Amino acid sequence: MKVRYHAAARELAGVSEEEVTSAEPLNTPALRELLGARHPALRPHLARMRFARNGDFAAADALFGAADEVDVLPPVAGGSPVVLVDIRSEPLSIDEVYAAVDHASAGGVALFVGVVRDHAEGRGVDGLEYEAHPTLALTEARRVLEGVAAEVPEARLAAIHRVGPLRVGERAVVVAASAPHRAEAFRACRLVIDRFKETVPIWKKEHFAAGDARWVNLEEDPE
Repeated sequence: MKVRYHAAARELAGVSEEEVTSAEPLNTPALRELLGARHPALRPHLARMRFARNGDFAAADALFGAADEVDVLPPVAGGSPVVLVDIRSEPLSIDEVYAAVDHASAGGVALFVGVVRDHAEGRGVDGLEYEAHPTLALTEARRVLEGVAAEVPEARLAAIHRVGPLRVGERAVVVAASAPHRAEAFRACRLVIDRFKETVPIWKKEHFAAGDARWVNLEEDPE
């Protein structure tokens, strides 16, 4: 497929257009992943960018194939308080999330880092495994951040979540919120992580040191 980059996207990618190949059609998250791997400087910003397909805005469930022409469209003037949302299998960077929300008018930045611990309910844990819905997880994650931004208007927000197998001590989620004052930054950061846990379709499986495993919060049917 032919991919064209516009404005800030062009500068971050370092090219105005290129041919991108894939063995099969790509959905929106897969296309973001592919383009982010090709252009690391662009990757942190792709979650805020829209795609157009063959001259029209791409629907949320669009598939991008070899014959398509794709435009990568950065946010228009005015921007958005949601500056970074991503779900990825690679290790998470605190610096990336902090930098996304840092700006001259921010008097406070609140960070939450979720880390895999070595125990759960009194049992030893070797690691965790996270699985996310391939399209709905990112859509819902963005909806969560946009909702918090509406409640805390001066906050700037970013969040990334890890999927796949994680060892003890690895980061599972990083959330950042900046605001003119610390109270708003703390509140926005807390709201984001609490709502992530409530509504974003990301599932956690605990692997115990004894060799067994379980999906967290999977309750048995009542007898």
